[in-house]
Amino acid sequence: MKSDILLVGVDGGATKVNCWSINIDESDGFSLGSYQAGKSYFEYSDYDPEFIPVDLKIQLKERETGNIKPTEKEIQQGKTYTRACADSIIEVVKQSSCTKILVGIGMPGLKTENQRGISAMANGPRQISYADNVERFLKKAGVELITPISHIGSDAFYCGLGEEYATAGQFRNVQNSYYLGGGTGAADALKLNGQLVSLDEIKDWFVKAWEMKCPESRSIETYVSSKGIQSLYGEQTGQTLADLNKQAIYPPQIREKALAGDAAAKETLEKVAKYLALLIYERITTLFAGWQGLFEFLNPNRVVPKKSHPYRNFLFDNIIIGQRLGDMLKESKNDHVLWKPFIHFLSMLINEASIIDDSTRLHYCPNGQFSEERIVFSKLREAPALGAGIDAFLSYKE
Repeated sequence: MKSDILLVGVDGGATKVNCWSINIDESDGFSLGSYQAGKSYFEYSDYDPEFIPVDLKIQLKERETGNIKPTEKEIQQGKTYTRACADSIIEVVKQSSCTKILVGIGMPGLKTENQRGISAMANGPRQISYADNVERFLKKAGVELITPISHIGSDAFYCGLGEEYATAGQFRNVQNSYYLGGGTGAADALKLNGQLVSLDEIKDWFVKAWEMKCPESRSIETYVSSKGIQSLYGEQTGQTLADLNKQAIYPPQIREKALAGDAAAKETLEKVAKYLALLIYERITTLFAGWQGLFEFLNPNRVVPKKSHPYRNFLFDNIIIGQRLGDMLKESKNDHVLWKPFIHFLSMLINEASIIDDSTRLHYCPNGQFSEERIVFSKLREAPALGAGIDAFLSYKE
């Protein structure tokens, strides 16, 4: 045990920051500690609830040309994000008597060249000096880090790190697995041939979930994230997200309404089941035979993935579903509004697929139905925060 170090993992999202201390046990695996703090951005007076992100196409173009120009509104909103992050870390430090502080941070969005800033973000402001600003706030509060924040990681990759290195991680003891987490957005991670694989390093053949567009011209993220599922139900009922939040109608409540016969809720979950199945099917076929063009891309300039890759003919041992999507799917197991339609759609896709062979079909669909044992649920309450801290610790050791 490394009890002389306070290891802190930060999961930064589009609406809030969660921060945890992390227990270090290299022999048995990492686990959440007893110190925790979190801040919602709306708690800060300078937070703009009406903030609209710069068009993603403009963000990507500026990023590609190396000429990123955050707007004044982005700069102002970004101060809220970094202040919330620093304040959360400070609260966790105050709960501990440790003086050796090591911090890892995960945030959505594409990172700057030095990996310490955010150069493109779909649901928030660009923050090209994110780590610098967090460190400045920490120093002002008297919190000294044993080493600077080396980089801001991907919340999706950190979910994978958590599943691999945490004591209760579901990547442990399998060779090939796909992780899909559905929270504010969609987070996906891969373990192939016994090793975690960075999706940024295999982007020439594997596409992140948020990049893919469904036939309904929405990102697949809409159908697998908590906020997206809310928005779908809102469209069906003529309500905004703010309306639904005020009534505390989130995906679990939408499922309850569907079970009670609410037509809009039932239609919403049918779409979730359909596109979740299509996404899992895309992962299965891409791993086995390469990109098949099942989805279009949100970025029309995205390079078409290759069909060839080093892992062709590999099969997944399991599919891990995590975060709020995992909670809802686990709760729905064997129900007729989400679980059974999901299994039905996935089974149908695999049974009718010409791109896979019979042995692969049998692997996933013994007796003609997708093996429910291959769907497992994450046991990690805070996988991204765990992964962020683990990454900081592993980087510090190098």
